[in-house]
Amino acid sequence: MTTTTTSTFDYIIVGAGTAGCVLAKRLSADPRVSVLLIEAGGMDDYAWIHIPVGYLYCIDNPRTDWCFRTEAEAGLNGRSLLYPRGKVVGGSSSINGMIYMRGQRHNYDEWAAAGNPGWTWDEVLPLFRKSENHWSMDEAALRRSNDSEAVRVARARFHGHGGEWRVEQQRLQWDILDAFRLAAEQAGIPRTDDFNRGDNYGCGYFEVNQKRGIRWNASKAFLHPLLKGRHERPNLVLVTEALDTRLDFDGRTCIGVSFKQRTVEFSVMARAETILCAGSIGSPVLLQRAGIGAPARLRDAGIDVRHALPGVGENLQDHLQLRMAFKLTKARTLNTIASKWHGKALIGLQYLTTQRGPMAMAPSQLGAFARSTPDQPYPNVQYHVQPLSLDKFGSPLHDFPAFTASVCNLQPESRGSVHVTSADPAAAPRIAPNYLTAAADLKVAADSIRLTRRIVAQPALRRYTPAEFLPGPRYETDEELARAAGEVGTTIFHPVGTCKMGPASDPQAVVDAELRVHGIDRLRVVDSAIMPTITSGNTCSPTIMIAEKAAELIRAAYRQA
Repeated sequence: MTTTTTSTFDYIIVGAGTAGCVLAKRLSADPRVSVLLIEAGGMDDYAWIHIPVGYLYCIDNPRTDWCFRTEAEAGLNGRSLLYPRGKVVGGSSSINGMIYMRGQRHNYDEWAAAGNPGWTWDEVLPLFRKSENHWSMDEAALRRSNDSEAVRVARARFHGHGGEWRVEQQRLQWDILDAFRLAAEQAGIPRTDDFNRGDNYGCGYFEVNQKRGIRWNASKAFLHPLLKGRHERPNLVLVTEALDTRLDFDGRTCIGVSFKQRTVEFSVMARAETILCAGSIGSPVLLQRAGIGAPARLRDAGIDVRHALPGVGENLQDHLQLRMAFKLTKARTLNTIASKWHGKALIGLQYLTTQRGPMAMAPSQLGAFARSTPDQPYPNVQYHVQPLSLDKFGSPLHDFPAFTASVCNLQPESRGSVHVTSADPAAAPRIAPNYLTAAADLKVAADSIRLTRRIVAQPALRRYTPAEFLPGPRYETDEELARAAGEVGTTIFHPVGTCKMGPASDPQAVVDAELRVHGIDRLRVVDSAIMPTITSGNTCSPTIMIAEKAAELIRAAYRQA
């Protein structure tokens, strides 16, 4: 093997995923600094990445996905789950559900109260607005709108225009989803047209990261314009298909990264900082392979201990969705349309000519945030409602009309872990989410199933005579419903928290409030791994916000150096 040492860069960013693309743009905006962006996957030039329904062909595809699997989960009755993570430029924003969601005000206020100054809702809201390009703020949308001036002012307070991260309405409408929305209202869940003002309580159609019916991933938004054409930045270098073999150190100072590209190993040096943006699975794994983590676990994996930091890989949190499905009569759903060859042909033709219809659909179209019981202080469950049903992800649609209402616990108390099994950089880590191991999570699961049944029993859905077949009406007691949750529960692909942000006094904290790794110089983690607790909703856009915050912190540190 040939070993080549390349030129030194000011910043090395490991991972060209959601956070890495944002950081690469923000840091390279200063022409005085040089930035190297390293990605283990390839370019996002696979056609199915860009067609919204193409997530079906990107997840569990080694071209675009790491294809991880969890350990057998006791809370899921011994099942192991597929655990998708993007392995491509754009990262998981290239294969995810495209839903734009920030979470709730109290999520961020609680981060700050736990010893992380600068992370309150009021402090991070401008960062969300900075990168946002919200459809309702477009001049054309404003001309079409009948909104009052007060409504426009309120919207402008919460939403941005002119940023890179496109947010738009979905290009579809389904009668069955409109009926579910009305049923939710009849069950006491109000309508909402905006889930992103700090309190996402209510039911409405999700806004999505698309541009006229085409996926808008982080690489399109932040990175691609800088790689060629009139906006090209010569101080930014992207390297793809590069497997990181190790972080390099001088004592307790991270000085760079070594990576392998095909048969050649490169060693690159960072004058200012090395920044891990490899996600909630990749970032803790990179730290552990560098000897940073819980000493006993590192030794078990055959890795020498460089720095004891027991929180690395701990605190894994994820949203577990309980997929409830209902057969219908006299209903138009995707099941019945797509079950016939001419239906499939019409779907393809519609998308080809208009970029509308089922191929433009995000995986979930209608959403709701509710309280599983009235005593909950905040909306604690989220619904993803779809005009379709199937046995499991990747299976064909059923041939009868049906819809699915998946519900997840937004603030689970169960905690899992991600740990390396060896020093081999190509070895998959051990991922153990430990779903439904906390008693409180079992209660929320049972209450969520009951709430879903109450919504579906409302008059608005009666004409469709919905009949529950997943998990099935035979489950009624708390014990039975906990077993049902284990049978139908599956990840909604929101792993966070494995490099927890917190003060040095917190034994589980991995990074401080400026995302610097405790006890190590010139090394930060900037991605969803730093979340102390999971946000109340989809996690892609909060990850963009984290990168925006980090860029400000890093640039301030550079100016002071």
